Amino acid sequence: MSSIKKVLIANRGEIALRILRACKELGIQTVAVYSTADKDLKHVRLADEAVCIGPHPSIKSYLNIPAIISAAEVTHSDAIHPGYGFLSENADFAEQVEQSGFIFIGPRAENIRIMGDKVAAIEAMKSSGVPCVPGSDGALDDNEKRSIKLAKEIGLPIIIKASGGGGGRGMRVVESEKELVDSIKLTQSEALSFFGNGEVYMEKFLTTPRHVEIQVLADQHGNAIHLGERDCSMQRRHQKVVEEAPAPGISAKLRDKIGNICAEACKKINYRGAGTFEFLFDNDQFYFIEMNTRVQVEHPVTEMITGVDIVREQILIAGGEKLSLTQKDIKIKGHAIECRINAEDPETFMPCPGKITQYHAAGGLGVRIDSHIYNGYNVPPHYDSMIGKVITYGESRGNAIIKMQNALDEMVIDGIKTNIPLQRSIMNDKVFKKGGMNIHYLEKMLGEGE
Repeated sequence: MSSIKKVLIANRGEIALRILRACKELGIQTVAVYSTADKDLKHVRLADEAVCIGPHPSIKSYLNIPAIISAAEVTHSDAIHPGYGFLSENADFAEQVEQSGFIFIGPRAENIRIMGDKVAAIEAMKSSGVPCVPGSDGALDDNEKRSIKLAKEIGLPIIIKASGGGGGRGMRVVESEKELVDSIKLTQSEALSFFGNGEVYMEKFLTTPRHVEIQVLADQHGNAIHLGERDCSMQRRHQKVVEEAPAPGISAKLRDKIGNICAEACKKINYRGAGTFEFLFDNDQFYFIEMNTRVQVEHPVTEMITGVDIVREQILIAGGEKLSLTQKDIKIKGHAIECRINAEDPETFMPCPGKITQYHAAGGLGVRIDSHIYNGYNVPPHYDSMIGKVITYGESRGNAIIKMQNALDEMVIDGIKTNIPLQRSIMNDKVFKKGGMNIHYLEKMLGEGE
């Protein structure tokens, strides 16, 4: 049995509710922490205990490490689950949690630290045999001639990326040699401003790749498995909008090859917990871009096609248990699609917080709703605009799309604007129905691409 008897959920919204449900199934008590703006969240009402950790600015609540650890102490919690976002990939937080005598439901701080530094992550992956995008093999220095030589060897266009970057910030595409030096300096300046780290590196810029990622699970006993791949190519401004699993057009042979490489890499770096290897996929080649050392927003699509409860596995692994599954146990069946539902104007994409006056969730066989909203819930203006996820499962991709079309038609969220009309248009799009779109397709569909 797991040594964990009580979990503090250091997050909010749908992922906090998702963690609470997994804990309840395992017979584990739960502690919700919340900001003053979030006192009416569903998981706060359902948790065994709830502690207010500060006012609505995240820096004073969900990013307040001393407040979260103090809440764990006063409630005699055993472990802390960070969810995604906020402190989930903060190595200092993971370190402080464990130094304070609690279990961190996630990887070791050293793994989070390495994977949070894109240059260090690429070096670690290369040494572990994971295919990477051709690049500078480390940070760029002030030697302009060396940078120009590197760019020529890699081949233009190239992309300059901040080592500590993420979320679409700290990156710049360079099309010609004459703009290279200025682009490096500008990206270094932005990186220092955004992330407090001016280190940048260079990679080959793939013009029309897909975004395909591999889900992994690894325990503390040297065991690791992969749960197949997800396609997250439907993006707007580097933010995922629709995800699906498995990725269209990728053979079982290719899936197993890259998946096994990722599982072996987990063993080599002594990884623990759930994680995701993100790749650009171009011409049947995988190119590593980063590793997310946490549960992903899109984890449900993998759960639907494998039957594996990823959050439950996270908790059991953190409690010291061995993986209950081997790679041979993982069977991928059917197809799943996830649409992110955001409280935003579907045309301008501006956030639309406010009171939900009427809410009706879609239902039916193969329809899953992961959401914390309810009739009368006030969507606060202080946090990410995502208010839920609609996930559909079918025996084929076409069937999963039809179920999603029906689910989106059934869904009622009144009082605020949402992106449901956008998601309907995506599901009805002829190119999306064929599958295999590249990462630029959605912006072109919206008239935002070049």
